[in-house]
Amino acid sequence: MEAIALPLNGLPKRLVDDGILEEDIARDAMSKSNETKTPFVSYLVQNALASSTDIAIAASTQFGTPVLDLSAFDAELFPRDIVDIKLVRKHHTIPLFKRENRLYVGLSDPTNLRALDELTFHTGISTQPILVEEDKLTHTIEQFLEKSEDQMIDLDGFDDADLEGLDISAVNEENDDQDDAAEVDETPIVRFINKVLLDAIKIGASDIHFEPYEKSYRVRFRTDGVLHERTRPPQNIAARITVRLKVMSQMDISERRVPQDGRIKLKLSRNRAIDFRVNTLPTLWGEKIVLRILDPTSAQMGIDSLGYEPDQKELFMKALHRPQGMILVTGPTGSGKTVSLYTGLNILNTDERNISTAEDPVEINLEGINQVNMNYKVGLDFSEALRAFLRQDPDIIMVGEIRDLATAEVAIKAAQTGHLVLSTLHTNSAAETLTRLSNMGVPAFNVATSVSLIIAQRLARKLCEHCKEPITIPDETLLEEGFREEDLTDLALYTAVGCDKCNNGYKGRVGIYEVVPISAKLGSIIMSNGNSIDIAEQAHKVEGYNDLRQSALLKIRQGITTLEEVNRVTKD
Repeated sequence: MEAIALPLNGLPKRLVDDGILEEDIARDAMSKSNETKTPFVSYLVQNALASSTDIAIAASTQFGTPVLDLSAFDAELFPRDIVDIKLVRKHHTIPLFKRENRLYVGLSDPTNLRALDELTFHTGISTQPILVEEDKLTHTIEQFLEKSEDQMIDLDGFDDADLEGLDISAVNEENDDQDDAAEVDETPIVRFINKVLLDAIKIGASDIHFEPYEKSYRVRFRTDGVLHERTRPPQNIAARITVRLKVMSQMDISERRVPQDGRIKLKLSRNRAIDFRVNTLPTLWGEKIVLRILDPTSAQMGIDSLGYEPDQKELFMKALHRPQGMILVTGPTGSGKTVSLYTGLNILNTDERNISTAEDPVEINLEGINQVNMNYKVGLDFSEALRAFLRQDPDIIMVGEIRDLATAEVAIKAAQTGHLVLSTLHTNSAAETLTRLSNMGVPAFNVATSVSLIIAQRLARKLCEHCKEPITIPDETLLEEGFREEDLTDLALYTAVGCDKCNNGYKGRVGIYEVVPISAKLGSIIMSNGNSIDIAEQAHKVEGYNDLRQSALLKIRQGITTLEEVNRVTKD
């Protein structure tokens, strides 16, 4: 059956009439561009059938549309905050400038009315086409997209309008590639959630809480370890917010009776992505959803930014570079144990070392380190992962947490057979860590000979440098709080005030550490079944290592934090 010839009209006819294309070539180009879903003008230029300049002049004559030389146009004038970059990529157009209530759009094919209609719909602004040459348009769009994405990397200082213009891709971690042909979703719920997520990243929040109640709905951020209310959207949109977050996390939206876990990856640019660990919990008035923000940059801060005192840093580094032994980091949930472990792993991460980690779950991906996610449904727990690691020629092993005797025994075996082991325990101090291992059933001899260093830690909020003010506290009170007589000389204390650059007088957090190496004397106390009081007295009073309280008071003397904040994080 003979194919039906496409009618020759519009721009193809003009190109034939002007002698730019042969008629049969024009018809073939129309057919091939339809088959490949490539714009007619793009097809001509890509296949060198006609020059961009000739096409632009012919189109201008045919449709009476002015031609602009993009090479002479100042790229800084592009209105980047008006048009979503997905639309730029999808329709192969470029926003040139806005004058009054009209947006002038550069395109190489003036018959591309769908692009103009969609830009008008999404921006709410009338559009006016301006012809540009196809090759220059392609080059300019690439620069426009690259510039727009690069600007997304640094979120500091962005106001609400800037944040609304960011290109956010929410994808599952198993499928990082976003379908560029997908329709741009601009519903109010999507924009609201995108705004909340970006605001949380901008201010450095660690968690986001979406909480439904009988007559209200609130969103709270945990910033510098403290929860505070951020916004109260209308209660009647609670279900839609929940559905949107569950879709982004690839959860079952029909299941509301049991908790679910998921993950969101926000691609802020080509070079930066933020992961969110998502959990839902059925409550009386709907599902509460908590998002833990996992920023990879937090694991790459460097040991100098964590708050170790010089002698504590030296002890940590010395233990890290031992060929074997066990380093234990302890503290309650949210005390920064994971960051301490990741910082140590980054220091050790070289081509000469084989490093494996068992985590529940893996929070931050580290290039060059073999990370294993626990899967209890199939029997993959910490002890099973550790046994597998020992058959994988390891140099360094990290265990997310020692929870039971089985895990402790395998970890200690690894530390005693030529491996460096890093792990965590939920205890309050170094001395309690040693007795906890003994209470688990680990023989005292194994504890004394395998553990090389214990770090107990807390995170305290740092005073804002812009608004902190001096304060006077009576010497009697300071002595009761643990200061020594010699500390009171030239002691400058500060209080939190609050300004537009901080959160109630605080900005950021600093680590407070108790770093205790296991000396021969401590080992003998452990093997003689000494209690935590005996161990603490030897470590602090005899060997002179600061406990958490003394380390915290030192941060006050340095003007970094307040007595109130220290009491919040270190007083039992």
